[in-house]
Amino acid sequence: MSMIKRLILLITITFVSVGIDQGTKLFAAENLPKYEMTSYLADTLRIGYVENTGAFLGLGSDLPDNVRFWIFVFAVGVILLALLIYIIRTNTQTAYALGSLSLIFSGGISNFYDRAMNNGAVIDFLNIGVGSLRTGIFNVADMAIMLGVFLLLFAKEKQDTPPKGA
Repeated sequence: MSMIKRLILLITITFVSVGIDQGTKLFAAENLPKYEMTSYLADTLRIGYVENTGAFLGLGSDLPDNVRFWIFVFAVGVILLALLIYIIRTNTQTAYALGSLSLIFSGGISNFYDRAMNNGAVIDFLNIGVGSLRTGIFNVADMAIMLGVFLLLFAKEKQDTPPKGA
């Protein structure tokens, strides 16, 4: 895949993903009550505004502010930069793998933007589950990251599977 096509795919996925994520976060910030979840669909879906100062499922939210900065802003920023360089410079990826990596990058950059603009916190507002079996509270960027990881694992599995008749 040419450099131009790779950049177009990366930019398209990033703009769409970040746009949807930031739009839904803006809606949540302006319209949902803070730290109060409302239940829908027989309590399968809960929606409410939460500011998450930690990582996935709030991990690390009780760390000191300076440690959270170095981990969630500096280290994540370095990782996102490395991922961006890898995406741009590696031309052996399939379009499928490139799309997967672009989803991971776009979710990461959108949450990174949140932290930079919201005193180190990410806006989360969705929770799904049945009974006591529930996800943590998450956002659209988290869904992009998880989808990208899932697709990347699937793309790797597809590449590792020998063709039929071989």
